[in-house]
Amino acid sequence: MLNYVSKRILIGILTLLAASIVVFIVLEIVPGDPARLMLGMNATEDAVRALQQQMGLDQPLLVRYFSWIGGLLTGDFGKSYTYSVPVLNLISERVAVSLPLALISLFLSTIIAIPVGLFSASRRGTMADSGTMAIAQVGVAIPNFWFALLLVYVFAVSLRLVPAGGFPGWNAGIWAGFKSLILPSIALGLPQAAILARVTRSALLDVLGEDYIRTARAKGLTRRKVLYRHALRNALIPVLTILGLQFAFLLAGTIIIENVFYLPGLGRLVFQAITQRDLIVVEGVVMLLVATVILVNLLVDLSYALVDPRLRGRP
Repeated sequence: MLNYVSKRILIGILTLLAASIVVFIVLEIVPGDPARLMLGMNATEDAVRALQQQMGLDQPLLVRYFSWIGGLLTGDFGKSYTYSVPVLNLISERVAVSLPLALISLFLSTIIAIPVGLFSASRRGTMADSGTMAIAQVGVAIPNFWFALLLVYVFAVSLRLVPAGGFPGWNAGIWAGFKSLILPSIALGLPQAAILARVTRSALLDVLGEDYIRTARAKGLTRRKVLYRHALRNALIPVLTILGLQFAFLLAGTIIIENVFYLPGLGRLVFQAITQRDLIVVEGVVMLLVATVILVNLLVDLSYALVDPRLRGRP
């Protein structure tokens, strides 16, 4: 088990290092001079050179890379040239919106998808199975931004049950903050629930065809006990994989939803930083998201060993 964990941690560190190189190079080769774009095309050459020196753009590429990596390792993400505040402060403010949004969406997706997948797999070939999978297919096909606009029109504009957008801040109260995240969470969570339900059904159907399931049924166990005690646990590996990918998507891929609902989250911060060519903010946020994805994948790998004891003895 220790070798298994050590190997996964080493792979995560190497992946993070490779990702830092890719992120840095990609942003470096993007056309345009960030200093000139920030000051405007009518800026003088002296002003552009002064800003380039302030941003460190006059230094060699390797010097800038190692300076950036050294800052990340010490918790210094640099200073935003657009907002004139430390990047870490910007990220901490936006994480307070994006992280609860991702967690609520993932919770909503899980509590809907797994029971639906179990229900559909236990009734394979019936009208109930076909109906639930047809609804799930519709959920997969519908774009989440269109679904978000539909939710706003029905529940915010017509029924006036929840706010149409914006975030009052957690200082306004937990209920006020949670209420503003209800529609975005539904818009993000339901399409992901449709995907997870289909994966859960497929994984369960594969397990239900195994010999040990037939043996358990032959011993007199009820279908419900076989499904919950034996089949579900052995079908969890692909489900956990999708859950890990979904959390990474919900945290990093919410740019459209956060813009639809005007939420001050990480996705909106990245979008604004890209349009304003605030590269230090883009680099910091992207690396944070990459590190989060790697950490989530590591936790998913460790959960495999908990679910499947056969993996604990692997090197």
